[in-house]
Amino acid sequence: MAIVQSFIASRKFVSTLSSGTGTGAAFAIAATSFTNDTGATITAFPSAFAYYNLYINGVLQTANTSTLSTASITIPDGDTLDGATPVLVELIVT
Repeated sequence: MAIVQSFIASRKFVSTLSSGTGTGAAFAIAATSFTNDTGATITAFPSAFAYYNLYINGVLQTANTSTLSTASITIPDGDTLDGATPVLVELIVT
């Protein structure tokens, strides 16, 4: 029998690619560069989540496009995109 989570919600965070640092495979955007749904700057991404979705310029990205930690999201070659491009990270928390 499958275990069913009793609570599922999402947390959304937004920034732009110009907030990132590094180049190529090392390009990352710090969690402190993101704001949450209330417009407040965050200090870290949640450490416990079921999965996350990454949207670049409103387009959902495939799972191999990024790596998420509590401190940052790494988007290889994200530095080649326009800095004004919006980035939205949605974490599904349980």
